[in-house]
Amino acid sequence: MGREGMRAGDADRQQVADQLKKALDEGRLDLGEYDERIQRAYGARTFADFDGLLDDLPGTIPVQKSQIQPVPPVPGAPVSAAAEAPGRRSGVQPAIGLFLLCTVIWGISSLASGEAYYFWPAWVLIPVAFAVLARLGDRDKRRH
Repeated sequence: MGREGMRAGDADRQQVADQLKKALDEGRLDLGEYDERIQRAYGARTFADFDGLLDDLPGTIPVQKSQIQPVPPVPGAPVSAAAEAPGRRSGVQPAIGLFLLCTVIWGISSLASGEAYYFWPAWVLIPVAFAVLARLGDRDKRRH
């Protein structure tokens, strides 16, 4: 199936319309050209119907000439922390720190009022528990 048969979706039409609006705002299209092209863009049923709408505008590449090329990794680029230390609990440690901060706030407010309030910082531990369980599940999958 070629471009003539490939159906265009609403997101594709909106993307072309946004590019046409940008060209109108920059003065690259007059209102008549914009109106004609926007009607064609919203009436497009296939990708072939978009041909000619953006070809004469700078910064756009006609679909038939565009290519997807993989980007090679840059030598010497820093590696993400997750890739460096797969066993590190990066999602759990900040949540525990947040729990401790909430506990301190709870403690100060309870001392200031003279009574022990409901221990609401415990609710912060629920996502921590889910994160720990997810890590344990991932660890079991890696062993097999």
